[in-house]
Amino acid sequence: MADLSSRNPDWWRQAVIYQVYPRSFADADGDGLGDLRGVTQRLNHLATLGVDALWLSPFYPSELADGGYDIADHRDVDPRLGTLDDFDAMVAEAHRLGLKVIVDIVPNHTSHQHPWFREALRAGPGSAARDRYVFRPGRGARGELPPTDWQSVFGGSAWRRVPDGQWYLHLFAPEQPDLSWDHEEVRADFRTTLRFWSDRGVDGFRVDVAHGLAKDLTEPLRDVGDAGATGEEALLRVPPGSHPYWDRDEVHEIYRDWRKVFDAYTPPRTAVAEAWVPDSRRALYARPDELGQAFNFEYLQARWDAAQLRGVIASSLAAARTAGASATWVLSNHDVVRHASRLVLPPGTDADAWLLSGGRAPRIDREAGLRRARAATLLMLALPGSSYVYQGEELGLPEVADLPAEVLQDPIWEQTGHVRKGRDGCRVPLPWTTAGPSYGFGPGAAWLPQPESFASYAVEAQSGAEGSTLELYRTALRLRRKLLEGETLAWTPHAPEGVLDFTRAPGWRCVTNLTAEPVPLPPGEVLLASTPPPTAGTLPPDTTVWLG
Repeated sequence: MADLSSRNPDWWRQAVIYQVYPRSFADADGDGLGDLRGVTQRLNHLATLGVDALWLSPFYPSELADGGYDIADHRDVDPRLGTLDDFDAMVAEAHRLGLKVIVDIVPNHTSHQHPWFREALRAGPGSAARDRYVFRPGRGARGELPPTDWQSVFGGSAWRRVPDGQWYLHLFAPEQPDLSWDHEEVRADFRTTLRFWSDRGVDGFRVDVAHGLAKDLTEPLRDVGDAGATGEEALLRVPPGSHPYWDRDEVHEIYRDWRKVFDAYTPPRTAVAEAWVPDSRRALYARPDELGQAFNFEYLQARWDAAQLRGVIASSLAAARTAGASATWVLSNHDVVRHASRLVLPPGTDADAWLLSGGRAPRIDREAGLRRARAATLLMLALPGSSYVYQGEELGLPEVADLPAEVLQDPIWEQTGHVRKGRDGCRVPLPWTTAGPSYGFGPGAAWLPQPESFASYAVEAQSGAEGSTLELYRTALRLRRKLLEGETLAWTPHAPEGVLDFTRAPGWRCVTNLTAEPVPLPPGEVLLASTPPPTAGTLPPDTTVWLG
């Protein structure tokens, strides 16, 4: 593993970071919910895998209205997940194993159970307590209509009325009221939060909804019409930086302020933005005087298509260079269909409709999905920059698309009136062993049911098994550490159509065949292949090879 005593401020630039969704990683106390002691007990899995850091999704006090992203106290641990002492023990063990620790920070909103929001409800209209949030009177003769047409990411209006008649803004679930970042007390409190976790040994932060903090709250608030769509689609309908609540230019002042906090530590604390914005705007968040890095969602959203992937790779590397940052690559996370399933959905498939069908319309070929997932992983790990690995992808886990309605936990299900099933299918707890009530996740049943097929994907089933997906990841990460130099690549001229082919310093080569037919295998020593080693001088379909 990397030498944590080196105090290298640039450790993150080409790191492999493993995302831990703690409620689904490992359950030490047997209540069916993953916890911090479970994470600590399984950290050796990450060290053996060969990653550089773990990113811990929210573990704060929460009623789980949005999987832990509804936070009642940003400087404590949810009692169901452990204590601050458990957190400190986890950080100490991670550092002992040579792993950096990144935690999620959620600055756009709090839980409706947060002391500030409870105070705001008690204090009433016009109070200083309400100024920390976004409260407004309604429209209509009696204020019965929402203040604007702004829409929640989870569906429906982004406004919720309270008994005294005012409305508050929630760009996500109603249980997640948005903070007003115009308020200096909000800004000061988050500086305190950054220092609190940094002082406990945290090495960096993943910033949730980084593009949502700054809002145009000048009166009268303006409707957005067609720009009320979510994600990048909304931002393409207005001049850059001018949307009333997404990706406003003023947000960068907040992160320049945060950078002063990060740089007060040795080495400086790192940060990565979750910003669903166009490529050219994402680079702004990654500037060295702001967060330093931003997630690359274009790569995650790209089809299994050589031309599209090459374009995304080229533009992402260029955007990172513009910001003085390194690129980021991710194939799966806690919000999207796992790529072992997603990559074999026919082009144009509506993922929400597919989930509603229980994964039956269309049915997917799991073997073909795993084949593509393995090839995509080796391609990702060969690219310059940081790679983010979501828990379970090293096992080749598919999406659990057939979870019954009665077990669903994601608020999207209810918020959309059962039109969108939500994200629970990628959050099903991990299988560690081939037997047991939750396949080693804990001593009892898990909070989301696991399919019987998970037994064959378990760590126990794959560890030491030649050709397994787990061993592929372990081998790839060991080899990557030896091969990696520089932050550039050179495309090989005249590559066959449907093939991605590039070299990295000091001369190794990555070739991916994204077609349905074998292609000629270039000369060189096969260092690693995503499928059994190629024979007869050909590279099979949906296969990546590293050549020396």
